[in-house]
Order: sequence, then structure tokens, then C-alpha cells
Amino acid sequence: MSGTTVDLLVVGGGINGAGIARDAAGRGVSVMLVEQDDLASATSSWSTKLIHGGLRYLEHYEFRLVREALIEREVLWGIAPHIIRPLRFVLPHHEGLRPAWLLRLGLFLYDHLGGRKRLWATRTLDLSTDAAGKPLKAGYGKAFEYSDCRVDDSRLVVLNARDAADRGAVIRTRTRAVDATRADGLWHITLEDRISGSTETVSARALVNAAGPWVEAFLTGVAKTQPPARVRLVQGSHIVVPRLFDHDRAYIFQNADARIIFAIPYERDFTLIGTTDQDYAGDPAAVTASAAEITYLCAAASEYFRDPVTPADVVWSYSGVRPLYDDGASAAQEATRDYILHKDGGGAVPPLLSIFGGKITTYRRLAISALDELVADLPALGEGIGWTATAVLPGGDIDRDAPVSLAESLRRSHPFLDPQVAARLAGAYGTRAAAILAGAGRMADLGRDFGAGLTEAEIAYLQREEWALTADDVLWRRSKLGLHLDAAQRAAVAAHCGG
Repeated sequence: MSGTTVDLLVVGGGINGAGIARDAAGRGVSVMLVEQDDLASATSSWSTKLIHGGLRYLEHYEFRLVREALIEREVLWGIAPHIIRPLRFVLPHHEGLRPAWLLRLGLFLYDHLGGRKRLWATRTLDLSTDAAGKPLKAGYGKAFEYSDCRVDDSRLVVLNARDAADRGAVIRTRTRAVDATRADGLWHITLEDRISGSTETVSARALVNAAGPWVEAFLTGVAKTQPPARVRLVQGSHIVVPRLFDHDRAYIFQNADARIIFAIPYERDFTLIGTTDQDYAGDPAAVTASAAEITYLCAAASEYFRDPVTPADVVWSYSGVRPLYDDGASAAQEATRDYILHKDGGGAVPPLLSIFGGKITTYRRLAISALDELVADLPALGEGIGWTATAVLPGGDIDRDAPVSLAESLRRSHPFLDPQVAARLAGAYGTRAAAILAGAGRMADLGRDFGAGLTEAEIAYLQREEWALTADDVLWRRSKLGLHLDAAQRAAVAAHCGG
């Protein structure tokens, strides 16, 4: 595509970049998004998998951020009901930590600050009689239960990119921007194909730097400008252990160090525990959960659970780097999760908009704010503002109160499907699961089954429609089937994908 000119070029295929590309494409401008690796291959796939207001941010007086996030919970649930579902959280009262009245006050604000309409309100639990108390140690008598939502974070990114492409955007993965220069009223960006090594140059009327942990590196090394702000890289790690409790609610636990962790039902057979918060100074692509972090998470969970959690129980761990705006907070957990936008240029000078910070829950609002900054440079962006609040993401055209009905419908039309496989397909692809199953009258028609119902037909769909190339793309980002397959099955998927 060398020589192509687009209105907007977005660098970074995480949730912010994909959300901006989708919103801009829907407003009628020409868009290209480039990502140096796979979509959601960094921060956006290593989250706690929540769409939430951020209860603990109230302690840091971030009321605007919490209100915006609380409003977004129900908006996002409405546009992606197949991958976003309500989840109830149990917050046990721990004697000696935050007093019960303070927790209840915070939850009262949480219930009312964002205009909650469909999610259930907070209630008080007696842990001596409620099922939520059964897996906990004796001594936890009172708890509060409130609502947030869970999300498949990497699929949220991919579906935003897919919708952007459906609306005309060009999505280029494994493509790195290596140089960006202003000339003749345009940005001229040199792109490198990381697979073939070939380069090309495209032009853009406006450039968005949504490179996440690499936002500063892009400014200094590619655009050759001075960063207007500092990014604070904060490492967050999670562990996955065999399922610790039978009910379908999650826990939020207070720790003596004033932090909190979550314990969340995950992938049917597991519990997800996280997260940590510590400053990070290395290569964002090389971050891994340290032994100290794993020990910390196990100890924090063991403070509450009757059966101790040990590092030997961990079946998988992951870690990501959050690119937070450096507000000078003394502790990593106190650094703001709000986003900061900085525009360089405009008018006769082609604009460069850089994104600092942000969180998954507020990505759609961030996209609106980002494009607002560029309306003067791309007047077409002034049309259709806010359309993303009601336009469903691919596969999301279902009743958000009845996703189970879609799984049942898939089984009626394809009775050979195992119930768990039907539920997984419905929960990952929504109505677009039909494209994977098209023409199949028996399981064999879908090709080889690599395990857990992952077939050649599904992999072909992911390669054709969702930019998947490698086994990691399939097993750890488009799905979490890597948790359900053994080493030999994962190797078979890798061989099928070509490595």
C-alpha cells in the first residue's frame, strides 16, 4: 500500500487504538491501524478481565474517572453482551482494616455515582449462612456484595478492530512504524512488515500515538519529538489456580498494605487472582510475573480462604505493564488510572495526538475525547459523535439478558455440539459463531478437533476474520483454550498454524 494516503493513521493495536479506529471509521474518515505484534498482545490482554468503576479509586478522590467508568459498564454490556456479563463481588469485612461503615459508604457512592440502571445494587451478607462464606476462614462474619462486569479483554480489542475493518478501516498487524516525518501538510510514515522485513511509506492527515507502554519510545524514536509528559510503567501480575469455590460470584479482598486483590471464577475450571502494582523499568515486551509477586498473591488470598493457596497450585501466570500517566504519586497503586491526551500540531501542521494512561472500561469514552481533539483537522469527525454507545460489536446482536439462549440455539441447529463447546462459541463469537459452523452437519465437518472443541474450522475463521497467525494468537488471545489443552495438543495447534 506504499503511497496510500489516509485521513487517520493509528499506531497501536490495544484497546485504545482499536477503539479510536472503530469510532473514526464509523464517522466516515479513512483509517489505518498498525500494530507491531498481534492485536491486544501487550497490556490489553493482561488485565483483570473486568469492566468496573474502580471501587478503590474513590479513596484517591478520582470521582470523575469512577463516574465515567460506572456509566460505561452498562453501555459496554449493551453493545457486547456476548463477551461482557454482570458479576457480583463479595467484599468481606476484615477487622482492623477499613471499617464497615466506610466500606458501606463507598459502596453507596458506587451504586449511585454512575446512574446504575440494570445492575443489581449492593446488599449485606451474613457469611455464616451465605454460600459465599463457605470457602473462607472462620471469623469473617459480614460482607458486602455489589455489581460490576467481567469481560474477555483481548476479544474486546479484536471485535473493535473487526468492526473498524467492517466499516472500511485497514488493520495491519505485525507492522511497525519505524519513522514518521511531517512534510507538505501530511505525516509520512515508514512501515516495516515484521514478517517479511519489507518497508513501505504511507501518508496521513493526522497521526494517533496509542502505543501504550511504547508511547514515549514512539515520540522520541519514531516521530523525533519530545514527550510532553512522562509515562509511569506499572507492572500488574495475575495467577490462575484450580477453582477455589463452587458459586459464581467473585471476591474482592482487602490487604494489610492497603491494596486489594480479586479472586474471580475463570474459564469454568479455574480461579483468577490478581493483581499486583509495582513500578517497572524494563522492556514492556519482556515482563513476567516474578516469584515474589506470585508469593504475594498466594499469601493475600490465603489470608481469606480456608484452604491455603500456594505457588505450587499456580497453573498459569501472566503479567502486563500499564502505561499510566506519571502524576508523581508516591506509590504505584496510587498513580492515576485516568487518561491524558496531548495534541502536537494542528492547522497547517499535521497533528500528532498521544494517549497517556487509560483503562479498558473507559476506552470508548477515551476514543470520543481523542477524536474531539482532531475535529478541527478532520471536519468529518464532527459527524456521528457518540454512535458507538448503541452500535453493537460484531456478534453482539443478542438479548443481553439471555446469552444462554444463543448456546441453546446453536445446539438446536447443530445437535452434534457438546454443550460446553456451544456455550464457549456463543460466549466468544455471539451470532457470528454461525459462520464457524456453516454447512456442518456433524463434528467431523469442522475438521480436526485439537481439544476442547477447537477445530480447524474455528482456526480458519480466526485467521480469516480476526488476524490470528500463531498458536499464541489462537490459544491465549482469541481464546484462553491454552488452559484447557495439554502440551501435545498445544503443539499440534502450533504446527497447524505454522509455528
